[in-house]
Amino acid sequence: MITSQSGIDLIKSFESCQLKAYLCPAKVWTIGYGHTSGVRPDDKISVMQAERFLKGDLVRVEQDIQKIVRVPLTQGQFDALVSFAFNCGTRALSTSTLLRKLNQKEYSGAAQEFSRWIYAGGKVLAGLERRRRLEKRMFES
Repeated sequence: MITSQSGIDLIKSFESCQLKAYLCPAKVWTIGYGHTSGVRPDDKISVMQAERFLKGDLVRVEQDIQKIVRVPLTQGQFDALVSFAFNCGTRALSTSTLLRKLNQKEYSGAAQEFSRWIYAGGKVLAGLERRRRLEKRMFES
């Protein structure tokens, strides 16, 4: 599977395109649409480069999800997992109760797990609460 346009739009709506490197709330240097690999404090990129980074990052996340999910997924479920893993990382997803429940075909229980992932730097963030709510809605669609 690949991420649908709805999934990409969800990710873009939360990541927004930043052409100059910045520290995200979790204190990670970030640029473009949430790209973190190899980003340094003085980095600057073009919109085209931000789109390339996004496409490459999505491919990696999609491949990782296909390796760790062992049950059939709808497009909405896949898109929600891509958005979640894009934000939290596939390593976090791979060790989560969300994935454990999903792989046990507890789809409803897995959906409930999204709301537990609303912290950055030990604090609840309103943006993460909103993102998880929309990811859950997409997962259940």
